[in-house]
Amino acid sequence: MPDATTVPPPPPRWTQDAALALVFLTRLPLPPIGPLNGPLAEGASARAMGWFPLVGALVGLTGGVVFAMAALLHLPPLAGALLALAATVRLTGGLHEDGAADVADGFGGGRDLARKLEIMRDSRAGSYGVLALVFSVGIRAAALAALPVPAAVSALVAAGALSRCGLAMMARVLSPARRDGLAAAQGRPAMATVLLALAFGIAIAVAALGGLALPALAASLLAVIAVSALARKQIGGHTGDVFGAAQQVAETAVLLTLSALMGASA
Repeated sequence: MPDATTVPPPPPRWTQDAALALVFLTRLPLPPIGPLNGPLAEGASARAMGWFPLVGALVGLTGGVVFAMAALLHLPPLAGALLALAATVRLTGGLHEDGAADVADGFGGGRDLARKLEIMRDSRAGSYGVLALVFSVGIRAAALAALPVPAAVSALVAAGALSRCGLAMMARVLSPARRDGLAAAQGRPAMATVLLALAFGIAIAVAALGGLALPALAASLLAVIAVSALARKQIGGHTGDVFGAAQQVAETAVLLTLSALMGASA
């Protein structure tokens, strides 16, 4: 008989990384996975970024289900789109929206580097942050409302994945703007993590969109590059809030691109 005191081996590292990505990006309760040392502590936060697109697809699918249910209840398309976005915000805890608002306040209201970073750490929302949220939600909802239900569900899944597949690239290219904070502690992802995130994002986009995956991917990567360039100019690197802003801009860019292409062919 096996010894009752034998400690079972930890789960494979990839399961820990995937679970950590789910913990980072959603409010879903998960049991502890593996010890908080060893492979989980050694770069796990950076490695988890490779799994972000899969979590993003799950978030997008949640919104897509809500959008489809709203259509079955004969709600107006815009109402269904707003409910779908509300469901994604509930699942993520408004993580990315909060980051986008903080970046808008900091970049818009700070006169120097120290002041920008100070504003971004302030939990209170300023006028720039409120406007950023209004435009982010409004533009995405309008883009979704212009699509038929099946196309909207596919667009949400693809946008959820693609808007997160470039974040590992951002973390590798940019240095942390602060020495402390979550982004600095996360570490720089390896190139293998960047490629894994891109592979997941592309695979999900192709499965959801077919031939429209390429323009959607281009829109998401251009958005991440633009936010990265702005962050480098404004604060010299990235923060957790910058990641949130990049995700929001990329998701908006993808949904706008798909509403133009899929709506025109509907």
